[in-house]
Parts: sequence; C-alpha cells; structure tokens
Amino acid sequence: MSTNVTSAQEMLAAAVAARGAEDPEIVSIKRVLKLLDKTAKSNRTYGSANPVAQKFSHQLFEELTTHLITYSKLTFLVQRTALLCKECVVYQAEQDGGGEGLAFKLYADGIRELALHQGLTEEDLGFFLESLWGGLDPSKDDDDIVTRIWEKNLSSISIVTAEEVAKASVGNEGFFRLDSGMSLSDSTLRELLDRERSRGRHADTGAGEGDNTKTSGSASSNRFQSGLVGYEVTEEELATLAREIEAESKQDGLSYILDAMTSILVSETSPALLTKLFGLWGHVVETLLREGKWTVLEHVLSLLHETEAVRPDISTEHKQQLVSIMDGLGRTERIKAIENYLNQSPDANVEGLSTILLLMKPEAVPALCTLLANLTSSGHQAIVVEALTHLAKDKPDPVVRGLMDRRPIYVRNLISILLTWNSPKFVEPIEKLTRYPDAQVRRDVVRAIGRLRPTGSGVRLVPLTSDEDESVRFAALKLLMSGQYTAPFTQWSPLLSENDFMDRPISERRGIFQAMRVSCGDEAVPYWQGLMTAWAWTNRRKKEELAILAAETLGKLATPAAIAALERGSKKGSSAVRQACSMALTQTVKPHQEPRSGTHSTEGEPS
Repeated sequence: MSTNVTSAQEMLAAAVAARGAEDPEIVSIKRVLKLLDKTAKSNRTYGSANPVAQKFSHQLFEELTTHLITYSKLTFLVQRTALLCKECVVYQAEQDGGGEGLAFKLYADGIRELALHQGLTEEDLGFFLESLWGGLDPSKDDDDIVTRIWEKNLSSISIVTAEEVAKASVGNEGFFRLDSGMSLSDSTLRELLDRERSRGRHADTGAGEGDNTKTSGSASSNRFQSGLVGYEVTEEELATLAREIEAESKQDGLSYILDAMTSILVSETSPALLTKLFGLWGHVVETLLREGKWTVLEHVLSLLHETEAVRPDISTEHKQQLVSIMDGLGRTERIKAIENYLNQSPDANVEGLSTILLLMKPEAVPALCTLLANLTSSGHQAIVVEALTHLAKDKPDPVVRGLMDRRPIYVRNLISILLTWNSPKFVEPIEKLTRYPDAQVRRDVVRAIGRLRPTGSGVRLVPLTSDEDESVRFAALKLLMSGQYTAPFTQWSPLLSENDFMDRPISERRGIFQAMRVSCGDEAVPYWQGLMTAWAWTNRRKKEELAILAAETLGKLATPAAIAALERGSKKGSSAVRQACSMALTQTVKPHQEPRSGTHSTEGEPS
C-alpha cells in the first residue's frame, strides 16, 4: 500500500504546485482550520470555561456555521503534518508543534479523512473539541478520537479510518490511481471507499468465471500480510524535513532564545538554574509586552501555564515563581507599556492582544480602566472594553468611578460596559450624568435609563426634555411618553415657565404635554385650565396655541377633573379655545354610547 500512497502523495504535490489562485472554499476552510487549531489549544490549556477559550469557541462556531451554510460540508484528508482538501494544503503543522498539531493528532489516532456537515450544533462542536484533547470522561481518557466519535454517532461528524483504507487497498493496487477521469478533488475518500466496495461486490459475483482473477487477488493479498508494522519516509517527507532544517537555520534571535529557554525548562534539574530561568521568563514577558509581540507572548504564556504538567517535579518555590509571572501580567507598569506601544503604533497588528488582556486577573481592572481612558484608537479601545466586560463584572467599582471622568469617549465606553452587565443597580450612577457637558454622553444616559430601568420615577428625565441638544430632548420625551414613568407636576413647572418654552416647535410642545398627561395626570389640570381661561395681552397667538394644545391633552386625559376644566374652557376661553374644548369634550364620550352625567373614558381607553 505504501507505493500506492506515495504515488497519490506525489500526484497531490504536483497538483498543489500547478494550482493557481485559491478558490473561496479553500480560503474559508483554511480560516476555519486555523481557528479550530487555536480553539483546541486554548481549551486544552485554559479549560473550556475560561473566557479566552469561550471567545475562540464562539468565533469558531460562527465561522464554521457560515462555511457549512455556504458549502454544506467541510471535508479534508489527513496526513502526518498537514490537512488537504481538493489537492490543496489547508493546514500545515507548526515547525515546533511536535505532537500537538491538529494534523498529527488526527493522523496518530487513525483518522484519514474527517467531514463536518451542515446542521452541526454548538453542542456537537464542543463534543468534537473535547474529543480531540480528552476531558469528556476521566474514565475514558485513554480512548482515541475514533472511539469517542463512534460512540457519540453524530450525523454532523463523519470519519474515514486508516483501517478502512487498508482494507480497501488489499488486493487492489489501483485504489489510489486517478483513473477514469476522476481526481481526488472530485470525490471524498468516503465516496471512493463506497465506490470501491461496490466494485468489490461485483467482482465477488464474477469470481468463479476465471482463475486469473483469483490468482491476481491472492498475489496482491500476500503483499499486505507480512505482519510488519512501521513507517516509510517518502521523498516528499524528506523534502519537508529539509525545509524545516533550512527554516530553523534562518530563525530570528528571539525565536532561537525562546526555543533554548523552552528546552532548558523541559530538561534542567538544577534548582538554582531553574530559579534563574524563571526570572528570565519574567523579563521575556515584559519585553514582549513592550514590543507588542502579542502572539509570541500568547505562546509563551501557554507554555508557562502548562509547565507544572510537563515538570511535576519542580519545587514549590519554582511553582510560586510561575504564579508570580502569570499574576503579574496585569501590573500597572506592564499595562502602561501596552498603552505606550499602542499609542505610538496606531496601525499595529493587535492579533492576540485580546487573549493577553483576558488572561489578566480582576486586580488589573483599575489599570485597564486607565489604559482605556488613555488610548487614542477606537479599535484599541474596543479590545480593552471587551476585556473589562469580563474582568470587572464582579469588581465594578473602578468602572463606576470612571463615569465622573471629563473625557467623553472614555465615559461612553464605560456606559457601554455597564449596559452589557444589564443590572438596575447601575442606574443611579449613570443618572448623575444628565448634566454631562457632552451631548453624546447625555444621549447615552437616556438610552441607559430606558434599558436598565424601563419603569419607575422619571424625575431625572424631565430636565433632559429642555436639553440644548434636540436628539437628547426627543430621546427623553420618548421615554416619558411611554407611560412607564411618573413625575410630579412640580418637576415640570420650571420647564413650563421658561421664556423660550412658547418658542419651541408645536410638535415638541405637544409631546411635552402628552408626557405630562401620562406622568402626572390630574396634577397638571389647573395649569392647563389656566391656559384656556387666561386673558392674553402679549404673545396672544402663541398663548392661544398653548391653550388649544391644553384642550387637546385634557380630552385625552378624560378624567372628571379634566372634563370639568374643558367645560369651563368652553365657556370662558376665546372663540378658538372654546371650539377646541367642545371638540375635546366630544372625544371623552365612549364610541356608540350616549353621554351620561358622570360617565367618562378612563386613562387607558381611546380618546
């Protein structure tokens, strides 16, 4: 079979070399597999409950779902160091990945093809990730991936094993030949196996027709029954090794140092040298933070996180050094180094930065708030906001204190964090910002009040109806007109007595009257009655407009006090006001009902 596999691999390599621009499906598969590899490693390193692992898992599910909706399935062939689809390499193991790479893990457990199908749920994906690295059941940690997947028997995940391929190859040297116009890009390995089984059944049916067929099959079978087990290094694999050696010789100084330190970490037994080594790792972390090498730092932290598992023999003192390195990630001076780098390099690559911030302890929240306040790029601010949303949830005091800051962008970011937590206890500190100098902040305050306290007192909202910014005024009015808030007339009175109130657009004055109707009801009736019956010597036209709006509002209120005020206005107001009062009175009578004394529509009935 090795000859056939080698032949197939050569043809695949030739196809890859001749292939032009990648098609969109291949690009999508590469993106999904890269994220799959990163997610599997983060789950194994930090545990599936860690926010870093959960973030990657959610991103992976979204990417994978999009791919499956578009292409219905994701299928790839498995080799020792690579995964292939349509004769293209869609995943290549890292040079220093050893046995931790996705390809090697699948290959070593006997999987030669894996397919994920449309309909894959987030639960199915979680099971697959746990199947890759164990953790499903401590009593089954020795099970390989094939056993776990077969036991679950999911329709969304299918595999082809090395055993199936071996059985199909026995007695059939041409199994891997791309004959009859067929290429591996046209069919999956599962389809080829099914086709081969079908051919085998036809061959069995005609086996008695001639001795040549039997003889050929017997000779081929003998070649696969020698009892020898081992690996054959192909020319392609030799070439890969040569490329890896060449790449290692060109390795930059930082990578070389990290490799050397990793080797020492794994093998050194001298306590004194290990103490020095862990001291060096602390300097490495600071250097990587200062230079913005987030992905390298992510790799280093992952390595240090696993040290105790790799070196269970290290002393308590060395374990404490490790804890100090990890816990010290969020020290003030280190976060300041992040700030300096990001502000000096606004277009820098920030891949991996989110993971670094999420690995910090909640004690880093005050320093992260300072970082958020001082960053100049909105993209960088969004990354810190995400980290604070996770880390400060149980220690929100620094976020709440930051609301009093005079930098509007910073305050708006903090309000967005509080809204994500969605707790009514944050309404009170947010309401204190109703007089904040920046209009956008005040607009966010109104939105936050509506989200965090959708009912109750509207006292804090009333002053915002006279805000200098139109969008703030209408946002506050919209909430007050909903009927979910109460506000006594004494809160409205200063606004109504302002000189510029009559100069507002009629739609805005109507909105204020309607907000008063649903928030304070009969308390405002004397004010509206006064508008309808008062004599106007100045601003007569505008005052008459207000009186007509008052009549319209009282008609919608339709309480006994409102009706009494309308009856008085229909007798003592100007002709236009009397007419408006009469129309409003007719609206207080229920449809299809004769008016009777003392019978009026209630607040909730249509006016």
